[in-house]
Amino acid sequence: MKDVFLKRKILTQPGELRRHYDVVIIGGGSHGLSTAYYLATHHGIDNVAILEQSYIGSGAAGRNTTIIRANYRTPEGAAFYKESVELYKQLSQDLNFNLMFSQHGHFTLAHSDRSLVVQQERAEVNKLLGIDSYVIDARQVKELCPQINISREGVTWPILGALYHPPGGIIRHDAVVWGYAKQVCRAGVEIHQGTEVTGFDVANGRVHGVRTNRGDVSAGVVVSATAGWSSIVAKLAGVPLPITGSILQAFVTEPVKPFLDKIIVSAQMHIYVSQTDRGEFLIGAEVEPYPTYSNKGTFPFIEYASRHVLELLPQLHATKILRHWTGLCDMSPDYSPIMGLTELEGFLVDCGWGTYGFKAAPIVGVTLSELIAKGKTPALIEPFKLERFYTDTLVSELAAAAVSH
Repeated sequence: MKDVFLKRKILTQPGELRRHYDVVIIGGGSHGLSTAYYLATHHGIDNVAILEQSYIGSGAAGRNTTIIRANYRTPEGAAFYKESVELYKQLSQDLNFNLMFSQHGHFTLAHSDRSLVVQQERAEVNKLLGIDSYVIDARQVKELCPQINISREGVTWPILGALYHPPGGIIRHDAVVWGYAKQVCRAGVEIHQGTEVTGFDVANGRVHGVRTNRGDVSAGVVVSATAGWSSIVAKLAGVPLPITGSILQAFVTEPVKPFLDKIIVSAQMHIYVSQTDRGEFLIGAEVEPYPTYSNKGTFPFIEYASRHVLELLPQLHATKILRHWTGLCDMSPDYSPIMGLTELEGFLVDCGWGTYGFKAAPIVGVTLSELIAKGKTPALIEPFKLERFYTDTLVSELAAAAVSH
């Protein structure tokens, strides 16, 4: 009953904004909540406000497709996500909240000789970092996932092999949001929903506070963790970001008897598919190739995603689509995140995640909270600083993020 009351309090009683906070976090998604959680639990900083223009988890955290993995292409990215997977493994215990995390294995399919070479390169990078990831042939794909169609007859993209990542899994995204929210409230952090940031108090090269639709507050540090709205929020502070916004579409089918316990991804087909605990098939694709803030889905997505899924899993031919939605993504030029300090003192950013930010929620909180508390950028996120776009030290993750999952 206490947890039910706590949830109701979060939703219905935002409370008054104080005049000052040590840290103001803009964005009530998984990144903002995790940063507040680790500030309070690791560093004893609890005079923190999370400002969310809608309700917690209403943005990317509640619209993603729940896949957790670490088999990225660059050493910087793979090491970063490896740490996040390790944190996810123990997060249910840390938060005392069932996050329904399961690790069944993750396939990145190869449909050409060149794709096999790329997957082998990724596997070698992963092995050097101690990440369980290796290349298998089509026969081994079938052995591990008997449900998949590996026929070379009547298909557009025959399966030649795959990069297999056994630790890959899925987790309940809304459970992650509520688990963090419960604990940050208990730690004394304030969550203010329905609170829109309208501007910043900036003077002498430093941010001194935040203007909102519910009044102004001063702050020692301001963190923008607003996913698809990152460039708009940063612009209010006078900080330009090399970010474009696009939408990602996904849909789920009606529930069917569970038979798929793997995650299947195909860059050539531009799709990925998994089955939820409730039996729904969750299917997503690549971000749309045009910038937009529209939340409207498109029929061509449904058409091509369904066609390719049926090549892989023809037994789904009579299954009905239940829900279809979009999510707003902030894409950086090198497909890697932008984290940490900016030219505006006291203003930190956490953005450029595209479609794979949910995988990083725990490690983002750990590293950003350390930066805020100690004033020094942790080595794990040093490669992702904003200034890399001015020093030509990009971290190109496109090879491992060609399908947005």
